[in-house]
Amino acid sequence: MPAPSASAATPRRTTSPSFADAGARRRYRIVLMALIVLAAVFALGLLAWGNPMPVGTAGFWRIANLRATNLLVMVIVAVCQAVATVAFQTVTTNRIITPSIMGFESLYRAVQTSSVYLFGVAGLVALQGLWQFGIQVAIMVALAMLLYGWLLTGRYANLQIMLLIGIIVGGGLGAIATFMQRLLTPSEFDVLAARLFGSISNADASCLPLAIPLCAAASMLLWMRARRLNVMALGAGTAQSLGLNHRRELMIVLLLVAVLMATSTALVGPMTFLGFLVATLAYQFAGTDDHRLVLPVAVLTAFTIIAGAYFVMRNIFYAQGVVSIIIELVGGVVFLIVILRKGRL
Repeated sequence: MPAPSASAATPRRTTSPSFADAGARRRYRIVLMALIVLAAVFALGLLAWGNPMPVGTAGFWRIANLRATNLLVMVIVAVCQAVATVAFQTVTTNRIITPSIMGFESLYRAVQTSSVYLFGVAGLVALQGLWQFGIQVAIMVALAMLLYGWLLTGRYANLQIMLLIGIIVGGGLGAIATFMQRLLTPSEFDVLAARLFGSISNADASCLPLAIPLCAAASMLLWMRARRLNVMALGAGTAQSLGLNHRRELMIVLLLVAVLMATSTALVGPMTFLGFLVATLAYQFAGTDDHRLVLPVAVLTAFTIIAGAYFVMRNIFYAQGVVSIIIELVGGVVFLIVILRKGRL
């Protein structure tokens, strides 16, 4: 009986070091194509579904252009949340936390509540536009970098302490906001409550000329550092032994993460569990830990979730206002499932 050939006895290897075998690489391509198709279908659906004007007419394109603004906001939010969360989980070597833990959303709530508390509903209306958006982003990034610089470059620099203080600062800002909300009139609180739920409809189109460059520049810089993120995922000690300046790289990544999270939060409001949901699904879909491959899958997954949820809830259930609540609910349930499966934080 002839002996089996060497090619039959050994599994087929792939030329890419990012995948274990050729099957994993083929599966990645299939998942990527499926996400691209789903994203395109939901984007076209949001532009054309329910358009009362005949297809191809000037009125049809006028309505489609109005809807394109919301679609652009969804792209910005998807890129910001997906890229920031994947990068933040990598540098903290923890896949069950999100950048929200640093208090960005609590700061947003405190700023919005303070404007109503001090100036009434007119103050909340005045807190819109390009300048106000830029000031909010600048405050969030400045506070984040002040915290990072203080806690990561001092004598007792420690990433875990930085995360703990971020939680405490976020809790303190949330408590201040809650106290001021109790002193508002019912009508003022109703107006404020609509702003405190993350929603695409909260976005001000006049902020896009600043939001788009911030989102594009920060996400592109993080994607270009994907190979360094692969090294940082091995841990601080291993990264330093491989010649990477871990402290410097950590500060750069956290700065870019702060810019992305501040842009998303100032544009549409808090979305606590969206990033966690997207990052968790992206690693499952990609089947690899290579950030050059995970980041595109994460962005496509985020856009598919947001656009799909808005399309279904607006055109089938006529409940567009609860989209963010449903996304947060699903993200929270996935978070609990991951915690229960891991059995630890």
